[in-house]
Amino acid sequence: MRRAIIAILTWGVMWSAWAQVSAQAAPAVGAIERDREALLATLRAGGAALLLRHAQTVAGVGDPPNFKLGDCKTQRNLSREGGLQAKRMGEALRASKVSFAQALSSQWCRCADTAKHIVPAYVTWPPLNSFFNDFSLRDSQTRTVKDRLLGIPKHETWLLVTHQVNITAMTGVSPSMGEGVVIRVGDGGMEVIGLLAM
Repeated sequence: MRRAIIAILTWGVMWSAWAQVSAQAAPAVGAIERDREALLATLRAGGAALLLRHAQTVAGVGDPPNFKLGDCKTQRNLSREGGLQAKRMGEALRASKVSFAQALSSQWCRCADTAKHIVPAYVTWPPLNSFFNDFSLRDSQTRTVKDRLLGIPKHETWLLVTHQVNITAMTGVSPSMGEGVVIRVGDGGMEVIGLLAM
């Protein structure tokens, strides 16, 4: 019982810290596009990226105390529905003629398992890893990802599968599991276009 109370208090403190830091870090975002066809057209046009939050997971927040990177058995993973959701997303994107020149994923299993249904040739990239348990990594990881996104060629579209905290730090948008933020890169830098639900 005592252990459960300590766990609840710990999560409360973490959520409070996350809310404060996230509010300070997130850029201001005005009205964003939610029309699916318009967002798919942006992705087809190139010079764009889909920042996708992993698909639906089993119940929980963050990861279990015994979490180990590289050991899926210790992590909070996709639920059965999440696996089906990721498969549907991949099918829907391909049916909409959206293709990705690069696909990058967090090393977390729930992200990699989402990515493989969309672009089997994805690669993992540590700057997309969750910093939910260590917000001191937020600024450096966000800067690294943004710098890479600014190098997207005009004729290419990229997929980045990551976590809610990472996407919110980059865009100011908080997607649900299985939703993605569409961004476009141009001479003026990175522009948030909208929230895509597949």
